[in-house]
Amino acid sequence: MYDDPYFPDHLVNQGKTILVRLCERVEADWPPDLQGLYALTQAATEEFNLLDRDFVAVGSGIETAAREWICDEFCFVAPVYGFIEADAEELTAGRDW
Repeated sequence: MYDDPYFPDHLVNQGKTILVRLCERVEADWPPDLQGLYALTQAATEEFNLLDRDFVAVGSGIETAAREWICDEFCFVAPVYGFIEADAEELTAGRDW
């Protein structure tokens, strides 16, 4: 997303911060099961829902390219922490984007 001027870097940085915070939450309060992981990813998804408003306010938005990038990152995080069977759709189930 940094390579595409459609996505302002300062907002992409905020998205990166959301993902890092998700990892920190997983590490601090290791979820006992997939439902626990989904609760943490849902909170991060809600943060992205709010961030989308900021993207829209500057003439951008979390749409096709950004949506795929963000979902890919969630799908990367889950197995890193041992949640190999995490469902891609469940990881970002509450998304508005």
